Amino acid sequence: MPATKLHTHRVEKPWGRHTLFPGFADAPKGGQPIGEVWFQEPGDSKPDLLIKYLFTSEKLSVQVHPNDEEAHRRGLPRGKDECWTVLTVEPDSTIALGPKQTMTREQLRADAQDGSIEQDLDWVPIKVDDFYYAPSGTIHAIGGGLTIIEIQQNSETTYRLYDYGSDRELHLKDGVDVADLEPYKPVSSPGEVEPGRVIKVEGPKFVLERWSKGRSVSLPEGKTGWLVPIKGKGTVGGVDWQAGECVTVTGSETIEASDDVDLLFAYPGTTRL
Repeated sequence: MPATKLHTHRVEKPWGRHTLFPGFADAPKGGQPIGEVWFQEPGDSKPDLLIKYLFTSEKLSVQVHPNDEEAHRRGLPRGKDECWTVLTVEPDSTIALGPKQTMTREQLRADAQDGSIEQDLDWVPIKVDDFYYAPSGTIHAIGGGLTIIEIQQNSETTYRLYDYGSDRELHLKDGVDVADLEPYKPVSSPGEVEPGRVIKVEGPKFVLERWSKGRSVSLPEGKTGWLVPIKGKGTVGGVDWQAGECVTVTGSETIEASDDVDLLFAYPGTTRL
């Protein structure tokens, strides 16, 4: 199939929200808040990438993900590099990205156990349209009051280091073993390469583009692209799409889009198409 609209899977989370984002129905009054929307069935490890929306009302746990090598060592299909495109914020919204200063594994383990890890981390103020790429191994925590599109390697492996005193399971051994102990270094974005086409990140695990108009794409055989419309609507390969949906694209296709469009387009690899 040259284009396929993906299933939308809404995930209830205690840290989620009832009011979501244009393109998504709000959570029912009296129902559980929605924290994530996946464009894939949980547990399907075949696709290279996974696309999610996150809707946060409070801080998520301090966590870390393994890289490919560490994942394979544990019998997992791949590691988890991920990136975040910020759509809405509250005035005090932050994301924690790495420690403020270099840590030892002993310090990380001890501070995760007594809660002082929260003060060790670099909590970065966030504004609309911010973009962050978090390589696997990055100690991080997404703050409250955010709407984010998360594009990641398709892995559900998360090692939780700290969860603000909740009774959820922690994964200190694995988390400490795979964590990068150095301060976070932002990944440079190539930027606008032609009118209406911005490259947000180019490898090492995937490329993410942001478009303000439709365009034609030609994907190599065996490679899939994920079209994520933030605003607007259009068609590709005979499939209609609109904001709040996600469509996979293969082969050579023209993505036709409305004038108000704001699109993300992601695909695995290290270089742009």
